[in-house]
Amino acid sequence: MASTTKFLGTEIALSAANNVGFAKLVRLHNTTAATVLITQKTGSTTVATFTMSIGEIVNIVKPSADTLTAASAIKAVSIAYTN
Repeated sequence: MASTTKFLGTEIALSAANNVGFAKLVRLHNTTAATVLITQKTGSTTVATFTMSIGEIVNIVKPSADTLTAASAIKAVSIAYTN
């Protein structure tokens, strides 16, 4: 069965701290030619970090005010929960 994704905003290039429109669920796509470190923060406190492989797509659940930061321009967009 094919998966369904409902997009809730316009895709952005995530290169500086951004809450992606106060999204609670964010789709990230690494379109760069290198692995990229993603950092999630609550205020100035780092909550989590992980590395995205070249071409990888992940969905991140986060509190709406938390920010995501990437060292390179990762594509990010708010999405909805679907079944």
